[in-house]
Amino acid sequence: MPKLKRIHLTRRESQIMEILHRHRRATVEEIRAELPDAPSPSSVRKLLEIMIERKLLAREYDGPRFMYFPTAKPEDAGRSALKDLVRTFFDNSPSSAMAALLDASANSTLSDEEYKRLSALLKQSRKQGDS
Repeated sequence: MPKLKRIHLTRRESQIMEILHRHRRATVEEIRAELPDAPSPSSVRKLLEIMIERKLLAREYDGPRFMYFPTAKPEDAGRSALKDLVRTFFDNSPSSAMAALLDASANSTLSDEEYKRLSALLKQSRKQGDS
């Protein structure tokens, strides 16, 4: 698996990325509608321009307006966010994070398919650790 590039995002940039990953693509007004204490349209446009310069976003002209979208694949962004979460809240311990996830979902059971997938990943991780 390729090493993920660490990207620092400001609070606003994180909020924008969350909106865009959820919607896949959005206009300035659609982004503003979901931002807490939304800044002016020109301020949002400026933030989006900065994020485009940093190659975090891209845009396409769609009729009378631009549509903005993340350049990273959702699964790559998810892995990066999860790595940050594990480092920040679980002392960089994947097993602690997994235990918390399983504990948090105690009301729902793992399907046989999910259990097999997790078992295979754990076995693979153990083999990599032994080599």
